[in-house]
Amino acid sequence: MDTTGKSGFETSEAYRTALQQLDAVAKRLELDPSIHERLRYPRRALTVSVPTPMDDGRLEVFLGYRVHHNTVLGPTKGGIRYHPNVDLAEVSALAMLMSWKCALMGLPYGGAKGGVACDPGRMSRRELERMTRRYTAEVMLFIGPDLDIPAPDMGTDEQTMAWIMDTYAMTQGRTVPGVVTGKPLLVGGSAGRRDATGRGIVYVLGHAVREAGVDLRGARVAIQGFGNVGSVTARLLWREGATVVAVTDARGGVFNAQGLDIRELAKHVSEAGTVAGFPGADALTNAELLELPCDVLVPAALGGQITERNADRLRARIIVEGANGPMTPEADQIAADRGIVVIPDILANAGGVVVSYFEWVQGLQYYFWRESEINSRLQEVMIRAYNQVSNLAKRERVHLRTAALMVGIRRIAEAFQLRGFYP
Repeated sequence: MDTTGKSGFETSEAYRTALQQLDAVAKRLELDPSIHERLRYPRRALTVSVPTPMDDGRLEVFLGYRVHHNTVLGPTKGGIRYHPNVDLAEVSALAMLMSWKCALMGLPYGGAKGGVACDPGRMSRRELERMTRRYTAEVMLFIGPDLDIPAPDMGTDEQTMAWIMDTYAMTQGRTVPGVVTGKPLLVGGSAGRRDATGRGIVYVLGHAVREAGVDLRGARVAIQGFGNVGSVTARLLWREGATVVAVTDARGGVFNAQGLDIRELAKHVSEAGTVAGFPGADALTNAELLELPCDVLVPAALGGQITERNADRLRARIIVEGANGPMTPEADQIAADRGIVVIPDILANAGGVVVSYFEWVQGLQYYFWRESEINSRLQEVMIRAYNQVSNLAKRERVHLRTAALMVGIRRIAEAFQLRGFYP
């Protein structure tokens, strides 16, 4: 299969990784060449300029993106991220992964992703609001409750979604709760959404450690990234009795062989803005954390953190991908050859999109569920997907990532066969 030319993205590491995964699974599934070719490219992609008045009177123009990868199963779903490295290739790769993730979890969605190339940490709240509202106005024709439903991602949060929903509502003349998910509870959000990704990680990890002969209580855990995903995962694992020995964020990290008190660490972060400098712990870099001896490693920061350059120095027994695409294909193979179990991103961190689906359904019905119902339904979906992937991996003698991709891609391919191609 030719991998050059049409998209212009093949120089992007993220897009190259996504294509390699698709191509390998397509071969194993003996996928119809027409469907395979269609899945290698986004259905549609939009690039917009986002002129934003800054607090000092300047007008700064940011670049924004929204990509729909596939719509054969339903409207598209995917986050919006604010980060300096956001570009069209990265967003397109992440939209492709969202297609596989939604299909794997049995959700009636295709994959999408969006973002703005900016540094939210250097922007005031008013600047972020102005930029968000202008970005929303620019992508307005691409989003809607039955077209494309954004959600929070790196650098965005509940407040961002409230601004998007309000901007959309102003053009419709009415409130439309289903246009975004991950909203604040007061304006149509769902109970349990904030913790959903981390909680989903803990649900699947609980099953995986038992298969690997590891007791979660007392298991030594290292977590790269202490944003929403990493901090929730750390808190829930700590409550389960795991020993969280190391945590890092963009500004540094901390290590304590006896375990970190996650409750106190969270208080420190709320005051200092970083895990670095937490009393009673040694300083640690992100690179050093990846190479710590531990039972469970959770890369929950940026993608591409584990590569062929450091994969041979990993000393974890299980890797749970909290981030999207934290391992390159070369690193994946090295980890597999060394017997390290990798729970792939499209399975491990799918809790967020599952509860986003619950929120979307609640918003359409104007009927909201209790948090206990949300968590129970989330656990059911996560464990069902894990068992499907684990059983297929054993039956086909493949790794969990390959099995997860096989399940998701096969479902999309079958939908294509049922619907056919237009015209």
